[in-house]
Formats: sequence, C-alpha cells, structure tokens
Amino acid sequence: RDLDTAAARYREAAALGHPGAQLELARMRLHGIDGPADAAEAVNWLQQAEAAGHPGAAYLLALVALGGTALPRDARINTRMMLAVQHRLPPALRAVAIHFGRKPDPADQTRCLQLLQAAADGGDVVAAQLLAERLARGEGCPVQLESAEALWAQLDPLGVPRLPSIEAAIPAQPEAAPGTLTLEDALSPPPTVALATTPRVGRVEALLSADECRLLVASAHPQLRRSMTVDPVTGAAVDHPIRSSSDASFDPLNEDFALRLVQLRIARAAGMELINAEQLIVLRYAPGQEYRPHRDYLPPSTLAADHPAAGNRRRTICVYLNAVEEGGATAFPRAGLSVSPVPGQAVVFDNLDASGKADPESLHAGEPVVAGEKWLATLWLRERPYRAF
Repeated sequence: RDLDTAAARYREAAALGHPGAQLELARMRLHGIDGPADAAEAVNWLQQAEAAGHPGAAYLLALVALGGTALPRDARINTRMMLAVQHRLPPALRAVAIHFGRKPDPADQTRCLQLLQAAADGGDVVAAQLLAERLARGEGCPVQLESAEALWAQLDPLGVPRLPSIEAAIPAQPEAAPGTLTLEDALSPPPTVALATTPRVGRVEALLSADECRLLVASAHPQLRRSMTVDPVTGAAVDHPIRSSSDASFDPLNEDFALRLVQLRIARAAGMELINAEQLIVLRYAPGQEYRPHRDYLPPSTLAADHPAAGNRRRTICVYLNAVEEGGATAFPRAGLSVSPVPGQAVVFDNLDASGKADPESLHAGEPVVAGEKWLATLWLRERPYRAF
C-alpha cells in the first residue's frame, strides 16, 4: 500500500513536470517496482527529465541504451555520459575512468586516475578501491604507496576489504584520439580461440582490463553468500557439497553503468546480446573449494519458474578475475581439456547442441583451489531475451 501511494505521488509530480519525480518514476517502471515493467514508459519519463536538464536522467538513458532494445545503441550514449561526468555524478565518473583505463595513451591513463579521484571524492567507495590499487602499483603514474595506504586507511573503518592482487595487460582497443569517449568499443570483443569441438569450448584472451576485474570483485564482495545449486526435481536453490564457493549476483535494480558495460562486453564476447543474459554472478573460491562436475543447462522445473519464454541456457562465459596461486582450473572431462585462470581472460562454451537440445557433453568443473583464492565472473546466456531492457 505504501509503495502504491509513493508511485501515485511520483506520478502526480512527474505529470506536473518535476524532473526528480520523473526520474524516480522511470526507475520504478524500468524494474517493475509498482507493477509490470514498462521500459518504453520509463524511457519517456527519462527523456522528459533529460529535456529539463536533469543529468541523472541522461545517465540512466545511457545505461538503458546499452541493452540496445528500449533505446538504440548510438553516439548519444557517449554524449549523455559526458554530460553526467561534467555534472560530477560519481558512477559516471567511475565508468568513464575505467573506459579510459583501457586505453594505452599516457594522457588517457592520467584521465583515468583523475576521474577515479573525482569519483572517490564524491563518495564512490569502489572508485576509491580502484584508485588505491593503481597508485600502489604505479598504473598510469609513478608508484605512490603512501597515497594508496592513506586511501585504504580511510576505507578500513568502513569494513571495506583490500582487493586481491590483480594484474592484467591493457586490452587491445580500436584506435581513437586521446580523450575521445568511445564506449561502443564494448561491441568489438577480441576473437575467440577454439579449444574443443565436443563440447564447443573457446578462449577469449585479454577481454577485461585490470580495472574491470577489480570492479567486479569490489562490487561483489559485500554481497557474497554461500553458493547454492538447483534441485533438479523441485527447481529450488539448495546448499549442496557439489559446490563449495561463495557468490554474489547483481540485481538489475542495483546495476550501474560500469557494471552493465562490462556485462555487455562479456555477452558480446560470447557472441550474444546483453538482453539474453541472466544476472551476472561473481564467485569466490577459497583454498579447498570447488565446483564438482556439472552442467549449466536448467531442468524443466526451473525453466517453468524462471522466464520460460527465454528458453534454456544456450551458452556460458566465465571470466577469470585474478591469478590463482595453485589449482582452480576449469575442466571439461569429455574433451580432456583444462583451462587455467588468467586475469581478464574468458572461457566460453555451449550448453546446448546444434539442435537446441541439452548437451550432456558440456559437463565441466571448477577444480579445487590448492593455494590462494580464485575470483570468477559467470554470465549465463539464454536462447531468447531474458532481461526487460
């Protein structure tokens, strides 16, 4: 009842032209908070708020456009994000910082640091974590251990843990003049290297940058919970010894632009669209933890309860986020294949055969971590659209 009242008040204020109310009503309509999701209505309210000069509306329109359904993916994404940056919106500053961090030009590396600093100054904890890592490692600047430690000293009382050691080469990028915002780069992933045909398994090298790997770890850490498995009879999530990791999933309601852009990059590397993706899962494996041999396609009971129109999980893509001291490879027993973790690198494989039937050959496992820890991001991609936008 309180939610219905709030929605009605927002709608009244939005109809009167209040940009803030238009933005909040749009968020509710995007995610179906006050009824069935309606991306078209949400976009209409956001466009009205944007026309009134609300930078948050421009930011959300850019975020929606990444999906390529409710809005086209066009140059307006860059324009809108630049507007949000000019208005110092912390999540926009962080997203654009990470984008420039993928570019090798020293001037763009400096921009990355400056934008991370601005986002951290605006209260963005994840930006502060990424900045501390860059300062400590001398990425884009000389090593500044004292400055890095000062940042961690500010974060420690908040219960913010230090990130695992993550190093990755700057991924290859299409050429662009320094200082140019080209977020469409996410649509052009590196090529896939074939590793096996039965099941079909491939490797995508240098997909994510160190900043992007750190982003996923930092964003997931506060949400980590014991990993669950799907009961093949009831479809319910259950605790089972087959899987001993912890994980976090990103509800679309809490996705920011940086997280959504990384997911778009991952989905495109798998040869599919973001709209087909389930929620991104980030997993952490401590020493001794594993995911015993299993298959990712879903049983009928689960499909019936979770977006049956989207079909089954056609493809899985896993991105390694850190280097594991020992163990933690992804094994494909039927193919006699084992893929060792490399930060920023992905392994992609099919769960269904060429006819669309569940493929038992897709059996795979996360081998036990012997030393250190393993961080992994997994995106399951359905046959048809799964997301609302």
